[in-house]
Amino acid sequence: MRKRVWVASPAYYLFSVVMLGMAALSWPNRILCVSELAAAVLSAVVIAILTVRMKARTSAVIRSAKQVFTAKEYDAFDSFALPVAIVGEAGDILWYNNAFYKSICLKKDCVGDSISKFLYPRTLKQAISESGVGITIGSRQFTLYGCRTSGGSLLYFVDDTYYKRISREYGEKRPAVVLISFDNRDELSMGTSSMDDAKIASALEAVLVIWARDMGGFIRRLGDNRYVMMTDEIHIAHEKEKRFDILDRVREIKNEQNYSATISVGIGRGATTLEESERWARQALDMALGRGGDQVAIKQKGDSYEFFGGVSKGVEKRDKVRTRVIAATLSDTIAACDTVLIMGHNHSDLDSLGAAIGMWAAVTRGLQKRAYVVINKAQSLAKPMLEIMEQAYAEETIFLSPDDAFDLVTKKTMVIVVDTHSPTFVEVPELLDIAGNIVVIDHHRMMVKHIKNAVVFYHEPYASSASEMVAELVQYIGSSVLTRTEANLLLAGIMLDTKGFVLKTGVRTFEAAAYLRRRGADTVQVKRMFADSFETYLAKTQIISQAEISEGCAVACTEESIPDIRIVAAQAADELLNIQGVTVSFVIFSENGGANISARSMGDVNVQVILERLGGGGHHSMAGAQLKGVTVEQAKAQLLAAIREQQG
Repeated sequence: MRKRVWVASPAYYLFSVVMLGMAALSWPNRILCVSELAAAVLSAVVIAILTVRMKARTSAVIRSAKQVFTAKEYDAFDSFALPVAIVGEAGDILWYNNAFYKSICLKKDCVGDSISKFLYPRTLKQAISESGVGITIGSRQFTLYGCRTSGGSLLYFVDDTYYKRISREYGEKRPAVVLISFDNRDELSMGTSSMDDAKIASALEAVLVIWARDMGGFIRRLGDNRYVMMTDEIHIAHEKEKRFDILDRVREIKNEQNYSATISVGIGRGATTLEESERWARQALDMALGRGGDQVAIKQKGDSYEFFGGVSKGVEKRDKVRTRVIAATLSDTIAACDTVLIMGHNHSDLDSLGAAIGMWAAVTRGLQKRAYVVINKAQSLAKPMLEIMEQAYAEETIFLSPDDAFDLVTKKTMVIVVDTHSPTFVEVPELLDIAGNIVVIDHHRMMVKHIKNAVVFYHEPYASSASEMVAELVQYIGSSVLTRTEANLLLAGIMLDTKGFVLKTGVRTFEAAAYLRRRGADTVQVKRMFADSFETYLAKTQIISQAEISEGCAVACTEESIPDIRIVAAQAADELLNIQGVTVSFVIFSENGGANISARSMGDVNVQVILERLGGGGHHSMAGAQLKGVTVEQAKAQLLAAIREQQG
């Protein structure tokens, strides 16, 4: 770096000396000699004047600095143990003591250098305004303090390398609790021999033991399917850099049917005590399992989570014991309430409204309690379903507007939320603050911000739809509570989320559909609910024709004002998956001054993880996001960046 006070260097006096020498050699040529002699004299005069001015300026700064300190003799600063420097207003070094010369300048002349080369990436202004700025010079670490004087600034450096190293080591060696769950042990052992089952368990434990050793910790088994590991912060940080490749190593373990093993990991990081770290690890593990498993969740202070993995589709839980327990608990809880209000997410679809109507039938007929479905009809995307219910029950009041619901809600009112677990996505968020009891029934993968004060939180990320979950529940509340009408609507909800029993469909999905078929569900009538108008069909095909396809990913955008754009966009995203080679699709459309994204996947790509980066959510093969205050093009750029980040 060039010196700002260049005249302070003796090397520049050589110019005058050289010019004098050249004048002597040019003596025969009087004109040239006089010219060179004049240049030498002028150069010497200018350098001398600037040097005097620099020394005067330096003296002024030093005198000003003396007024700040109470030292009797300023010369004592030269032998002061801490490095001290005086810099001018432009940031050039005017003076420094012996300690600065040795530890900061590394025994090189620094007078005239800019102080910024020692402060980078900090600035001199930051060093003066902040109370202590950490900087690194070579292998040493300093804390820089400074104050302004009338002509510049005075800086002194505290070498605290040792203490910062101790602090860093303390942070890196802080213990962290890791809880591990073998997600699909029961599923892998089903239909296999006991020898193969033991082989899988041993292979998994061997992988985990090696991982714990590499993490500088130890691991212990808590039960058949759970383990606890103790490690430290530095190894957690290293695993984050590797994106927790332990998940990939576990998936290499397969049973006789070639199904892969998966684990879920919960980590409590940055806690003040081991007890707190273990509690955070349990919460993180519950979050990982609630998001479908096969992933790592890290919980830190506050409600901060980080997620890694989650690439597999998840394994369906075939045991219905939990469903029976939930049904019994729900029946007892409803019996203590006076009124039940049921609502889904805003802009309700066939699954949300179908599940709500199924719960309405179970509560009114099976449990003999007064119940209503709270819905904003103007914003609903399930208008065919509303028309069917209003025709079938013209004499009954089933649906309530949000305003009417406020007139009924009391502390003895129960609110049942279906097809969402986010307090911001429900039809009427304010009801959650007034009602005495809250029940959540949802199948979407767990979000960090979820309803936390529910007395019953029935969450199954392995289920295909909320309608499937309700169809299972009502069988334990009363097998005959559903009429043909409600059975049709529940089947429509299942067909919507499974795309006609193609995506996210398990054994229990078909069992629920079979029960609905026994209750009179007609697949032809259900199919009619999905019929499009001619205008809607044209709008859908227009969006599809504008799609850009690259490496199996289709992205379509539209800024046109289209009626029922949410339905059209969702259907367009579904249709894009029918194109050969397309495994994931995104449709971006403008609405209410922002941009919305509808995403679909064949299962190879987790669209929930991608859209979570944009503030959205959903589940593995179907997700959405709402971006406020952005254009469609800006939303597309953010989406492509999220896709690249996920792939990287």
